[in-house]
Amino acid sequence: MSTTLSPTPDASVQQQEEANPHIELLDASRLVRDEHNAREHDTEPDEKLITSVKELGVEEPISVRPRPDGTYGVFKGWRRAQAAQIANETAGQDGRPVRTVKAFVRADLVGRDGYTRFLSLVENDNRQEMGARDTLKAQELALVGMDEVDQARAAKAMGLRRGAVKHLRTAQKLDDATLRQATAGGMDLEQTAQLTEVEDVPQATQRLLKALARDQAEGQGGRGHWDQEFALLKEEQASSQARADAFAALKESGVTLVSSLPYGQKQSAKPLSGLTTGLGAPLSADKHHACPGHCAALDEDNQPVWYCADPATHGHKVRKQPKPSLTAEEAERAAQKSAERAQVVACNRAWKAAAGPRQQFISRLVRSKALPDQARLFAQGVLLDLPRFYGTWADKADTKTLARFLGASEEDERTMPSTLAASFPKARLANLVFAQVAAAYEADIREPKVFDTFLWKKMHPRQAAYLLLLESLGQADSGSYALSEVEEQAVAAHRPKTPDAA
Repeated sequence: MSTTLSPTPDASVQQQEEANPHIELLDASRLVRDEHNAREHDTEPDEKLITSVKELGVEEPISVRPRPDGTYGVFKGWRRAQAAQIANETAGQDGRPVRTVKAFVRADLVGRDGYTRFLSLVENDNRQEMGARDTLKAQELALVGMDEVDQARAAKAMGLRRGAVKHLRTAQKLDDATLRQATAGGMDLEQTAQLTEVEDVPQATQRLLKALARDQAEGQGGRGHWDQEFALLKEEQASSQARADAFAALKESGVTLVSSLPYGQKQSAKPLSGLTTGLGAPLSADKHHACPGHCAALDEDNQPVWYCADPATHGHKVRKQPKPSLTAEEAERAAQKSAERAQVVACNRAWKAAAGPRQQFISRLVRSKALPDQARLFAQGVLLDLPRFYGTWADKADTKTLARFLGASEEDERTMPSTLAASFPKARLANLVFAQVAAAYEADIREPKVFDTFLWKKMHPRQAAYLLLLESLGQADSGSYALSEVEEQAVAAHRPKTPDAA
C-alpha cells in the first residue's frame, strides 16, 4: 500500500505566508480564472449562490495571484468570483451597490504553478456538501438567532421563503432516507415541510415527486400540479383519520368491533338485517343491544352496521332469502357495479380536495395589483347576462367564500364583504367583481353530485368555461395553478377542438 505525501513548502516561504496575510478589495471585473485552478468541472455558479451574492456580497475571501496584464488569477473561489460579476452586471437596474470582492492576494505564488494547483486541489477536495439534515439544522439555528431585519436578509440570500424557520424545523422530522429522496427530487424547503404533513399516507413521497416532475417539465417555475396532489393527500389523510375516529368512538362506547373478533366468530358473524328473532320478528340494533354477540362494523360512510357474532348460539334465525346462482353475465355486472362505486368514492373525494388549491389561486388573483383582462371580461359577462345560477347564489346571501377571497381569515368569515372591499383601491374594482362572480361559481360546483349525475361525469358548459378560465390564468401565471385530474376529466368534453382533432 502506498501513501501519497502532501508537498511541504520551504520553511521560510511558509513563515512569510503566515506572517503576512494580504487581503485586498478587488474590482470583480479584474478577476479571471487562474490557468492552474484545479476545479475544471461544475465551475459555473448556481442560482442559489448568485442570489446570496446579490444580497450579501462575497462573504468569504477568495484567493488570487497577480497576472502581468493587471488582472488576478483566481485559484480558490472562482464560482464566487463569477457570482460577483453576474451580480454587479444588474446592480444598477436593481438598485443594489456594485460590490468589490475580498481576496487573499498571493504574490508569493507568482511563478509557482504547481503549488498553486496543489492549494486549489486541497480547497476543492476538502469541500464536501453537508448532508440535507445538517444543512436544515444549520439554517434553522442561524435564522433563529437573528433579529427580523437580518433574518429576512439571510433568508433571501439562502433562497428561502416566508416562514422559513417553521419549515426548517418541520422538515427535519422526516427520516434520513425520505429527506434524501425529497432533496434529490428537487423539493424546496416549503414542499419538504409539506411532505412531513402527509408522510403517513401510502405512497405520498412518490406521488408528490411525480407531481413535482410534471411542474418541472412545464418549465414555468409553478407548482400547480404539486398543490393539487398535496390537497388530495390531505383529503385522503382526513378521510382515514375520520374512519379511525369512528372506530375509536365505537370502541370507547363499549361496542365490540367485528374486526377484533376471533377468526371463527368473524366467519359466523352476520348483519342484523339478515337475521330475525326465534319467532321470525326483525332484529333492530335497540332490540339486539343486550345480546352477548352484539357487535358492529363501519360502512363506507363511517356509519355503524350492526352484527351478531354468533346468531345460532344466541337463538337468532337467518332470514330466508332466495339464493339464485349468478350467471357469468350477472357476476360481471356485479363486479362492474362495485368498480363504479369505488370510482364514485374516489372522484368525489378528489373533487372536494381540488376546491382548496382552486380557491387559493382565486384569492391570489383577487388580491393582485392588476387583474388579468381575461378574468375581467369573464366576470363582466356574468354580471351583464345574469345567468340563473348567479341569482340563486345571490338569493342565499352566503358570503363566506367571497369574504375569504377578499382577505378574511377563518375567524372573520362573518365580516361583510362590503367592509373588506372598502380597503381596496378604486382601481381594483374589477378584482372585486371577479371575486363575487367566482364565489357564485364556487357555490355552483361545490358538491360533486347534482340531481342524478356527477359533475366530473357530466358538467354544464358554463361550469366548464369557469374551470378552463382558471386553468388558462394559471398557465399565464408561470404555471402557478393547474386543474386536478378529476377537473381535467370534467372539462375534457368542453375543450376547444383543435384542427388536428377535427
